[in-house]
Amino acid sequence: MTIILPRATFAAVLLLGAGGTAFAAASGGSTFLKDAIRGDIAETQIGQLAQQKSTNAEVKSLGQELVTDHGQAKIEATSLAQSMKVTVPTKPSRKAQTEYDKLSKLSGPAFDKAFASYLVKDHEEDIAKFKKEAQADDGQVSALAQKTLPVLQKHLEAAQALESKVGQQSAQ
Repeated sequence: MTIILPRATFAAVLLLGAGGTAFAAASGGSTFLKDAIRGDIAETQIGQLAQQKSTNAEVKSLGQELVTDHGQAKIEATSLAQSMKVTVPTKPSRKAQTEYDKLSKLSGPAFDKAFASYLVKDHEEDIAKFKKEAQADDGQVSALAQKTLPVLQKHLEAAQALESKVGQQSAQ
């Protein structure tokens, strides 16, 4: 009997350890989801701002694309978060809010240049985070990251082209 008890205890410890690992993966996924939703909120707001503050048709168009794509991404991430019982954020991160506040004080070509520059930097950071999560192999969260990556890459490429173009225009 004394031999069975230690084995049972050992088995229980192993199960708890496995559960702890699963919890760690789930909590990492929930953190990623919260950050992704905050990012979608920010990108939607900044896209709306671009439509208001810019006189450049390409900037306005990219702004609308951000609103559409990140609005859809937010819906998908929110649905997944709710199914996982993860609290869904309702505001962007402080960093994104600070950037929004900065951009909201600009207009015309000054806005265009700052907007394009911000989008390049932000999407480069986002792509790195999404690639890491896509490789994490934690189920639906990784699948969502994989699905979102091509959209983020498309936004980065558009922002880089825009940054080059508005940079040339301001140099003239």
